[in-house]
Amino acid sequence: MVSEAPPFWWTKPDWRAWALSPFSFIYGRIAGYRMAHARRASVSIPVICVGNFTVGGAGKTPTALALARAAKAKGLKPGFLSRGYGGSLDVTTVVDVHHHRAIDVGDEPLLLAREAVTVISRRRVDGAHRLAAEGCDLIIMDDGFQSARLTIDYALVVVDSVRGIGNGHLVPGGPVRAPIREQLRQATAILKVGNGNAADQLVRRAARAGKPVFVASTRPRGDSDLAGKPVLAFAGIADPEKFYRTVEEVGARIVARRSFADHQHLSADEMDDLLGHAEREGLQLVTTAKDIVRLGGHNGRAAELAAKCRVIDIDMVFDDHQAAAKILDAAINAARTRRLQQSKAA
Repeated sequence: MVSEAPPFWWTKPDWRAWALSPFSFIYGRIAGYRMAHARRASVSIPVICVGNFTVGGAGKTPTALALARAAKAKGLKPGFLSRGYGGSLDVTTVVDVHHHRAIDVGDEPLLLAREAVTVISRRRVDGAHRLAAEGCDLIIMDDGFQSARLTIDYALVVVDSVRGIGNGHLVPGGPVRAPIREQLRQATAILKVGNGNAADQLVRRAARAGKPVFVASTRPRGDSDLAGKPVLAFAGIADPEKFYRTVEEVGARIVARRSFADHQHLSADEMDDLLGHAEREGLQLVTTAKDIVRLGGHNGRAAELAAKCRVIDIDMVFDDHQAAAKILDAAINAARTRRLQQSKAA
């Protein structure tokens, strides 16, 4: 399985998208109503939500990490809030990178926890209160834009410039999570990632609605000695092609590639295939930071595969070097206004 999202979601609408349009219509009505009429609880500290319009990755996690680093540079103590997708724990939990495995808390929370206090919770309101109790003075919520029952002070919606919103249809005929009109209404700002043009129409629509539009790109972290080397690249993320473009960007020569479902834990046979193929053809194994954390905490073939992999870390870099600070300041001001209004209403 290459992706949880069917490939036809990311191409021009075809008969499959149109055949599913009645179901998309029903899904959209329900999702839009829930977004518009959600009853949200408040917490005492600012909440930034990093979300996207569609199912699948657009760069939320590296964006959240970039905001956390900017917050720490301002002297703040940020905390990440996640539902822990892919993990087995169903109680509100502070993620411990030295104790938890991806199978327990999910892969993305483990990445986030390397940077700041991270809490997973099926009920985001409970998780937000736990972060406040941990001494955090800012919450960065990874995903949850369409479904959170938590008051959001700043909703930054990330859109990939290569994939955009795919065929533009709602689930199940396409990747869109809720009607774009409602999503734009509740968004505070848009972050366009990359130099493609697939998101341009949406960006123009957001600009006409008075929404700030930021631009950023993902860049490999640090220097790489992979230039010219033959590699076997594998990734279990929402958009493996994005990772393969990064591998080529650092100069590696992709001889073979393996794409897995987002958040997928590899089976013994899949690990054997990767290790055997790389050894037979003299290829360096390369993968993503998210994939490598899923191999952590395991023995046997998983440990061997992790030891033989090169990880290409990426950073989200804003074109405007003040963008992250502007987002943080706006969120803090919005939270201050929210608290003032609540105190007057009490």
